[in-house]
Amino acid sequence: MEQTDTDAKDFWVAALRAEALAFRTTVSELAPTAQVPPCPEWTVADLIIHLGRIYTWVPRVLAAGGEKAERPDLLAEGTDVLPWFDEQFAGLVAAFEAVEPEAPAWNWSTQPRIAGFWPRRMAHETAVHRWDAQMTVGLADPVEAKLAADGISEVLDTWLPGGRGVADNPGQGVVRLTANDVDRTWLIRLRPQGVMLLDESAVLDDAPDAQTGVGGSASDLLLALWGRLTPDVLPVEGDPARFAALRVG
Repeated sequence: MEQTDTDAKDFWVAALRAEALAFRTTVSELAPTAQVPPCPEWTVADLIIHLGRIYTWVPRVLAAGGEKAERPDLLAEGTDVLPWFDEQFAGLVAAFEAVEPEAPAWNWSTQPRIAGFWPRRMAHETAVHRWDAQMTVGLADPVEAKLAADGISEVLDTWLPGGRGVADNPGQGVVRLTANDVDRTWLIRLRPQGVMLLDESAVLDDAPDAQTGVGGSASDLLLALWGRLTPDVLPVEGDPARFAALRVG
């Protein structure tokens, strides 16, 4: 995203607010024991607790500066999860509003260890789990296009370089992702030691049959990278195993 750090934080916090509201609205209308199809081992209550515990932890990370903070304790049995979730979310937003993006803050990735990492991460974490919650009733809204495009970039510049892919890497070839609704393209070279995000103007020396092209909306591409949509819902040119190698969920 070509923005100042402050502008980027404002964008991510606004997206976080919108996605958290949609998540909260959805889960309040569902039975806590309902199964969440994209997360088959979780109930709706589990999903609320998962997201709320992350919201609890991140302000601790910000408060610890460059040190890693301890994860919060498990929620006490019998806790009313929705009011608890609201409280954790309010604390998260307050922490983001109070911190400068360049302030030191630990993170698990290869990205700079600064506070600006976390509003972005929380916006995307919430967007994907909002989609999960809505799929409990079989119909979910897409992730907003600009946010989804940034989510694709986060997978490619943060998750995969951080070693958090979940699929086998063929170790060769180039994948071209095209988000048709935002006119964005990403080029990713697969290597045995990981992936490299290339500049769109880079000269590719791979033969055409050593490349894989995937197009679709930014939301569909993002959800496929997160394992929420199967790759066969998107048009794939070339070896689909290369696209599968980019999955992080």
